[in-house]
Amino acid sequence: MNRVKMHGRAFWRALAVLVLLAVAGAVAYGWIDYQRFARTPLAVSAQATSIDVGKGSNLRDVVGLLREQHVTTTGPLYWRVLAEQLRVAGRLHAGEYALTAGMTPRDLLLNMAAGKVLQRNFTIVDGWTFRDLRQALAKADKLRQDGATLDDAQLMAKIGAPGEMPEGRFLPETYAYVKGDTDLDILRRAHAAMAKMLDTLWAQRDKQVPLATPYDALILASIVEKETGRADERPRIAGVFVRRLQNHMLLQTDPTVIYGMGESYAGNIHKSDLTTDTPYNTYTRQGLPPTPIAMPGKPAIEAALHPAQGTELYFVSRGDGSHVFSSSLDEHNRNVACYQLKRCQ
Repeated sequence: MNRVKMHGRAFWRALAVLVLLAVAGAVAYGWIDYQRFARTPLAVSAQATSIDVGKGSNLRDVVGLLREQHVTTTGPLYWRVLAEQLRVAGRLHAGEYALTAGMTPRDLLLNMAAGKVLQRNFTIVDGWTFRDLRQALAKADKLRQDGATLDDAQLMAKIGAPGEMPEGRFLPETYAYVKGDTDLDILRRAHAAMAKMLDTLWAQRDKQVPLATPYDALILASIVEKETGRADERPRIAGVFVRRLQNHMLLQTDPTVIYGMGESYAGNIHKSDLTTDTPYNTYTRQGLPPTPIAMPGKPAIEAALHPAQGTELYFVSRGDGSHVFSSSLDEHNRNVACYQLKRCQ
């Protein structure tokens, strides 16, 4: 009888040991599997480059979104354990978050806890017209279009600049934005940036420059911007136009004529276009045009406010992006014959 009891106790002890070993094994396996999950990159693909977490979403909702996008196959348990381990459970922010190659679950949770939402960039290019800008804004990814149906005057009023003509008023620069931002947000920032920079540069201007207002400087800078993309030529071209203004000469610059032609411009300018009067035709009208003809960058504005000294009154394109400058009409005519008519002597 005692021998039977002893055998029975030994059996249960052995069974308990086996159960404990099995539990320990399962725990060890679970821990190893959890560690693998935490450090294994998410399955980011071309179709899943971001996750959009709505307001009020919890961790289970986030995991559900990730599983729907096939970024993870792991259920909420491991994600919950990881969030607790990182001390971010209950601190995840709503927003759109980037999913990048090599990103681990740990990386994503830390980004969400810190609110490091996905930022996109929108670049206003030097020399764009306001029409170009509006067209580009309409195509910007994940940018809400609150101003798309507004005309120019309504749009300027919306951004806090009622009565202003929009051309030239927005600083060419790269602006970061997040999902939920609007086209009007970008325009407000670009408008404020241009106003601030123009005021700063105007205060530092060469006082001999015959420009009455910062807006005049913006107009001249826009012409310089459209005439050349070469940094070494901007001050020289600005100098030519400043001297022509001082001598009461017509500016005679093609970009203003093209701007005045509007949608009728088809890529070429003809002699008849130079004689057709518009408010922007500097072959028929004295002085600066009524508004800028594009959005000038900082270098073009600096050139307009600090033009090169000299006697040059003319320039003509070489056809390679550079220009030949001259001080007399005879010299200029020879340059035109050589570089435009290919009749070099």
